[in-house]
Amino acid sequence: MSRAEDPQQTYREFTDAVNMKPGELSRWLESEESKHVGWHKKGTQGGESVGHDSGRRIVDLLRRKRADLTAADYKHMRKVIGYVHRHLAQRPSGDVRDTRWRWSLMNWGHDPLKG
Repeated sequence: MSRAEDPQQTYREFTDAVNMKPGELSRWLESEESKHVGWHKKGTQGGESVGHDSGRRIVDLLRRKRADLTAADYKHMRKVIGYVHRHLAQRPSGDVRDTRWRWSLMNWGHDPLKG
């Protein structure tokens, strides 16, 4: 098993990357800002963005018992970790409070304004 596929390591990195609580993320996903950022899969014009869909899944993952997590759940956790790390590396200069960059990250469960 590679280090990236180690469930304990994945869980630890996931909980480090996702710094929003389930209720907080759930409320954010209801906002207009949340619904208007992100990439849409080809052919899903006007539908839910990939990040918004991921956010709903993250809320579910955070609310589940660790023993109930599946291989597919860990795979999604690794996707979240990768997205958050890549996106943080692209931080724009200046105040990011009301930026699409921050909102996209928040759809993936990470608020860069939280310490």
